[in-house]
Amino acid sequence: MTAPRSRSRQPKQLDAGIFHAEVSSFALRLAAEGKAAKTIRTYTEAVQWFAAALPGKASRASWEQVTSQDIQRWMAWLLDRYSTAYASNQYRALQQFFKWLAAEDHLPDPMAGLQPPHVTAKLVPVFTPEELTRLERACAGRSFTQRRDAAIIAVFTATGIRLSELAGIRYHPDDPARSDLDLQARQIRIRGKGGTARTVKIGHQTARSLDRYLRARARHTQAHRPQLWLGVNNRGPLTAAGIYQIVARRGRQCGVNVYPHRFRHHFSHTRLDRGGAERDLMELNGWTSPQMLTRYGASARGARARRSYDRIMDYST
Repeated sequence: MTAPRSRSRQPKQLDAGIFHAEVSSFALRLAAEGKAAKTIRTYTEAVQWFAAALPGKASRASWEQVTSQDIQRWMAWLLDRYSTAYASNQYRALQQFFKWLAAEDHLPDPMAGLQPPHVTAKLVPVFTPEELTRLERACAGRSFTQRRDAAIIAVFTATGIRLSELAGIRYHPDDPARSDLDLQARQIRIRGKGGTARTVKIGHQTARSLDRYLRARARHTQAHRPQLWLGVNNRGPLTAAGIYQIVARRGRQCGVNVYPHRFRHHFSHTRLDRGGAERDLMELNGWTSPQMLTRYGASARGARARRSYDRIMDYST
């Protein structure tokens, strides 16, 4: 997923002042509900940012003095500087906070009756076969870096897993029960949002790419680390941000616009285009809502429908 394009490069001001206590309590509630650490951080930062930007904050004694006009002014400010999708995410974070606060402290909800910003749909293009071939060739070679990057791209292509999920894969060669990789069965155990585990399949070629990387990894001075993906020059494990940079850099080398989330759209499109069951796709992608089926691979929906027509309809009609 690409970062929001902001016209303002100034860092966020997150000093909530006297409102900080409620933000901390909200974070505790989210943690008790099993929300992922990233979700908790996103929600609480949205509330802190809003509180720090409140006009006349010094004269306000409590959240009860926040009005619907304050929310609307904040949304207008965000929409003037950020994408509609980003502003909508900020709105929903605030909505969850004020809903919790209204129930917790029996306060009026200033967001009651308001509507989130309308999000303009942005279609994510799926990869063409030529683009995937160029990307694969950009990683060709026998060096540690080449084999690692080839394996990363192969896993993304074969599974469509999230960036955080790929970064979180663990490898214990001497303890298969603790290892997330099972190359013989061509399976990878994934930890999704909220720590929910699921297992995804990979093809033979992806298993071979992983096997080549594991042989190179065995000679790495950090090979004892449980994280699967290691840095160059005997550096430690890669972070999700590091993996993002690797994928983007390989794309620039071969002239392909690449970011991790694009693989997720491509995988979803490919599964549906080849007749895969929608429920199976939901399981593999770790989705609980059928609405996700209409979002991912949407840019190629028309092409899928036309190919489906050719497979199903009698040409003589």
